[in-house]
Order: sequence, then structure tokens, then C-alpha cells
Amino acid sequence: MKLSKVFTLLEPGPVVLVTTRDGKRSNVMTISWTMVVDFTPRFAITTGAWNYSYKALRKTRECVIAIPTADMLDTVVGIGTCSGADIDKFAKFGLTPLPGKVVNAPLVKECLANIECRVVEIIRRFDIVLLDAVAAHRASSPRESRTLHAVGDGTFIVDGRRLNRRRQMAGKIPAGV
Repeated sequence: MKLSKVFTLLEPGPVVLVTTRDGKRSNVMTISWTMVVDFTPRFAITTGAWNYSYKALRKTRECVIAIPTADMLDTVVGIGTCSGADIDKFAKFGLTPLPGKVVNAPLVKECLANIECRVVEIIRRFDIVLLDAVAAHRASSPRESRTLHAVGDGTFIVDGRRLNRRRQMAGKIPAGV
């Protein structure tokens, strides 16, 4: 395998939609480089000045991580292949923005879950944004619950069967998780 393609072996987490609001208008971008930081409501995403939403993220220091489902694949790809500088992505892709409880960035009604976040730190050298969750919302009766995972080469993997090993891992899982 070519070293330049090794990243396709380590998929970081589900593809997410990240919403921002710059004070005037809302935007949504697709992010496939995400990670959970420890067993806390802290997350990291990778984004930078090449994304239109990055300016709003830096200015307002808040966003929403919306978790789309497998049936939203074409919407997720469409959002990620156009710029909010040119169009209203909520309108173009038929997404319903909903008000959050804590942040001004909108929730996405069509998504499985929405996590309202505040920026903790932006590590510019690596284009990493550390986020703390301040509120979370999960769809009460989603029509789909499988999430998407980007391989990094234009292909995606859909979550499958859940395998339970909680009993064997009980000593490693924090109380209440």
C-alpha cells in the first residue's frame, strides 16, 4: 500500500455536518475528520480557512455538530462539494434549521442528533478545533439510525450491527456511560 493512502485505514468517526451562524446567516459544512477526546463531552474537528464556515466559527466560537444518517449520503456529499459563500445550503439541500438552546448556530432537524458546542481552542498549526458540548439533542423517532463513515477516497462505510462487550470492558468504562 502506498504511504500516501494509509489514512484510509484509520477512519476517525462518523461524517458530520457542522453548522455556524455569523450573525446574519447560517451555513452548514461537511466534516469527515472528527474525534472524541476522552470520556468527556469534548470533541475535535479538522477545518480551516479553506472552508467558508471557518470564519464564522472563529468569530462566534460556537457551532453545532449534526449527525446525519446513511439515507442522507447524497445531501452530505452535496454540502461538502459546494460553498456557503455562493449559496444557502439549507435551502439548496432542503434542510430545516432549528434554534438551539445555548448557541446561535442552528440544529438540523433531519439529523439523528445535534450537539451544541463552544470552541475551546483552535490549534492553527494542525487546523484542529477543540469543542466542548454545551447541549445535546437526539431525534425521538428517527427513520434511520445508521451513520456514515468516510474512507477518504470518495467511498463511505455505513454502520452495521452493534456488538456488545460492556461486561468485559466494565473496568474501563466510566460510571454512567
